[in-house]
Amino acid sequence: MDKFRMIFQFLQSNQESFMNGICGIMALASAQMYSAFDFNCPCLPRYNLAYGLGVLLVPPLILFLLGFVMNNNVSMLAEEWTRPRGRRGKDPAVLRYMFCSMAQRALIAPVVWVSVTLLDGKCVLCAFCTALPVEALGNGSRPGLSDGELRRILARIPCRELYDGQELIASEVAVRYLRCVSQALGWCFVLLVTLLAFLVRSLRPCFTQAAFLKSKYWSHYADIERRLFDETCREHARSFARACIQQFFASVSEELAAGRCSPPAAKAPAGAAEAAEKLLGITDRGAVNTALQSWHKRKPPLRLRPDAEPSANGQAGAGAGAGPPRREVATYYSHV
Repeated sequence: MDKFRMIFQFLQSNQESFMNGICGIMALASAQMYSAFDFNCPCLPRYNLAYGLGVLLVPPLILFLLGFVMNNNVSMLAEEWTRPRGRRGKDPAVLRYMFCSMAQRALIAPVVWVSVTLLDGKCVLCAFCTALPVEALGNGSRPGLSDGELRRILARIPCRELYDGQELIASEVAVRYLRCVSQALGWCFVLLVTLLAFLVRSLRPCFTQAAFLKSKYWSHYADIERRLFDETCREHARSFARACIQQFFASVSEELAAGRCSPPAAKAPAGAAEAAEKLLGITDRGAVNTALQSWHKRKPPLRLRPDAEPSANGQAGAGAGAGPPRREVATYYSHV
């Protein structure tokens, strides 16, 4: 039990490892879902193709969207894309890197589903049984059968209890042929995806190493900044709520002491002043909303020593009189 707790704590502390674990679980879940799925081909000419391709393509699309939904960086990416420019520019390379990273993880479960489905062969058998080359596999004469009747007979191949065209083409031959084609497509798909993943993971940093490192660094920075902002908001809200509650009960105690003279007047705790000082001058709900709106619209530039930057109350920074500001600054603008 301690080992599982340590693994869970490690995944929580490492966002990338956590998302890789989630994608791996989704991939295993997709394979398990397909094994538990009851595939029933309708065996009708009009619906076989739609049903087979639907089972092959619709669940991967759902799993792909779930991979995005379960990624915590989706909201951050959307906020970074739609926020005003403000005092901090937006680098399209960083947004592209974040989107590509999320898309790569979200594609794992759909790739597993498509691979398992093609290797099993039921979907291809149901979808393309009406397109069998009867002339090459069975009786090419088709005595007294029109195209519609032929399609109706071939559509029943997946349903062995309904198939009545053994004299036209043996069901075992048709099933074996379509499953061989499906498995060949499945292995080709697995090979193609593996080669593509190898090229993306190994060759992309070789051609644009500097741009790759900059995009990776600033994407990690955006993730860490969002988490620290959430933690700071939580701490600030706790301090603000504590100060409001302490002031309320202090005022109620004073009113009771002045009106009834029965309970003694309660003094504010010693930590109330410190809690109020931590609020940095924000004393009401409107000021908090203004500060949050300012953070969204006017994110500050990423400089380690903003000596020349005026503070919120209009005064210069603490180090304004120490000398001219340094020229070496950490900047977010990493245009490629």
